[in-house]
Amino acid sequence: MNLVKIPDILIPNKKIDYSKWSCIACDQFSSQPKYWAALTEIVGDSPSVLNLILPEAYLNLNQDEKIENINKTMSQYVNDNIFENVNSFVFVKRTLNNGKVRLGLMIEVDLEQYEYTDCNNAYIKATEKTVTERLPARINIRKNACLELPHIMMLLDDKSGDIIENLYKDIDKMDILYDFELNMNGGHITGYKVTNNEKLLEKLNGLTDKNLIKSKYNFDGNIAFIVGDGNHSLATAKECWNLIKQNLSKEEQLTHRARYALVELVNIYDKSLEFESIHRLLVGADINFVKSMSKTLTKGDSKVKVIYDNKEYLISVSSNPSDAIKDIQDFIDNYKKSNLAIEEDYIHGDDALLELAKKHNAVGIFMPTISKDGLFDYCLRRGALPRKSFSMGNAEDKRYYFEAKKIK
Repeated sequence: MNLVKIPDILIPNKKIDYSKWSCIACDQFSSQPKYWAALTEIVGDSPSVLNLILPEAYLNLNQDEKIENINKTMSQYVNDNIFENVNSFVFVKRTLNNGKVRLGLMIEVDLEQYEYTDCNNAYIKATEKTVTERLPARINIRKNACLELPHIMMLLDDKSGDIIENLYKDIDKMDILYDFELNMNGGHITGYKVTNNEKLLEKLNGLTDKNLIKSKYNFDGNIAFIVGDGNHSLATAKECWNLIKQNLSKEEQLTHRARYALVELVNIYDKSLEFESIHRLLVGADINFVKSMSKTLTKGDSKVKVIYDNKEYLISVSSNPSDAIKDIQDFIDNYKKSNLAIEEDYIHGDDALLELAKKHNAVGIFMPTISKDGLFDYCLRRGALPRKSFSMGNAEDKRYYFEAKKIK
């Protein structure tokens, strides 16, 4: 069983302006159309991934016409021979605006080994609950597309740095494929062609070894990667593959391009990765909510701070942040079933939560911060975390589209 394969990657040829070609993930700045308008101004008439995606800021506009243009433009770019093919893993060095460096590896993963349901025995798992309502627009784009362009960041549990960080030691021996400044304050990115592909492939596929998994987590089950960013895009690829394979023989399924998805693999212990809490604001909740939460969540060695009416309350939760987040969200969801007027919002930043709780006379919950040490273990034992459980860095730090892959 091959979890990973050496990718066939398409990168634009050197005649293309890479700074105009590449752009941020479609699910960023979804409430800031001015960002996308400014990017459109920068790109102008140049070939760009911006012409191949549907930013979520525009989901309420005429989708059918936009999707038709996306698919036509993909075919045009292919027919105009703007791409060069690279059959190799690609080592990615991303320098963020804060000066930190994130290391990654472009790979292809088998969608047969990925599931986004809450609990499953797949080797690739979602970290957060998938909102299925977000899939149809993406499926409409992909089902007739000849290319995929990934913004998926997949996480690897490699505390010793044996895979990606070990490659960094030989960076001077690799040929540079691209090296440029990303637009809209995205920082700098450099891509290198990996030299010893077969050895690396063996290492990556070795992560499915049952004994290795058991020794890491003391738990029987399957896990090799978890999805840090871009789960809805990977879920879209999975759903489209499920449709395609219905019309293929077993032999055809083994080699079809759409069976594998192109992703960037990043070590969860990469020093640039910062997990941030996403707090909860409950507008319409009152002191009865706080009392009920305190009575329901009675077990645990840690405390979370809850605020209401300018007062602070400490409520017991598990010392494992992942378990605590799940227990808190389960309580909120159950409470809302009999209190339909309550509106839940997701807030970044302590000061913002304090301000909004006071403004709306609402309940604010300061959520725990995910632990890198416990996330793989949680996903193996309990499945996907609730929606909006954590954030990985600022919007500008998210993965930019650059590489492409043929899926037809």
